[in-house]
Amino acid sequence: MQRRDFFQGSAVVAAAAVSGCAAPAAQQQRTPFAVPATFIPVAGSDQLFPVRRIYCIGRNYAAHAIERGSDPTREPPFFFQKPTDAIQFVAVGTMPDHPYPPMTKNYHYEAELVAAIGKGGRDIPMAQALEHVWGYTLGLDMTRRDLQNAMGDQKKPWEIGKSFDRSAPLGPIHTVAQTGHFTQGAIWLKVNGQLKQNANLNQMIWSVAEQVSKLSEAFELFPGDIIYSGTPANVGPVVPGDVIEMHIDGLPNLSVKVV
Repeated sequence: MQRRDFFQGSAVVAAAAVSGCAAPAAQQQRTPFAVPATFIPVAGSDQLFPVRRIYCIGRNYAAHAIERGSDPTREPPFFFQKPTDAIQFVAVGTMPDHPYPPMTKNYHYEAELVAAIGKGGRDIPMAQALEHVWGYTLGLDMTRRDLQNAMGDQKKPWEIGKSFDRSAPLGPIHTVAQTGHFTQGAIWLKVNGQLKQNANLNQMIWSVAEQVSKLSEAFELFPGDIIYSGTPANVGPVVPGDVIEMHIDGLPNLSVKVV
């Protein structure tokens, strides 16, 4: 089976991995310790979406690019990654605790549409890019802004500000068959009931189709990849005790409490 087309059997693989039986016995004997895989539940089913890589696009709304001190003109997009164990799954109708991370005094929310890849490829034409998207969810790109800014000022990589434990809360995957593709619709975020971010998905500089196409020029995409598609303006800080609520038209809201 080709890696870029494996998702058809992912539910079986995922169930086996969760039970600790994903690897053949011979492989288990050669493995010194177990490393848990990462899966996202699929809405309305018992399937689990296996996460391979988390890609994030930076500054994909003009107003957010301006507030971050960048030129919002349509220059080539840039991407960064988070580790798969950055994911914190948030079930619909719940409000789990989200831990305030160490080493920061300026912890920011960023509300984003997340696209889940179900068919891989390289150099994917934009006209065909949405054929590779299997589903969508909404997510938070939580950011230790002070650490990100400090590393940026030093012209050093800023993973420490973006790629830490549970920095990627998200909800269940909804298949394209359930929702269609997201090209417009409200995206907003509230903190303690107060509206902070409020925009429309059609304000993205680079659409999901363009993101998939451009990303596939730099990396071969595979099933299990997910793409955080950028955040609107008015990112800002939260502190322990704050409740974050996020909304995208057509998807159930996501809520977490910072502790």
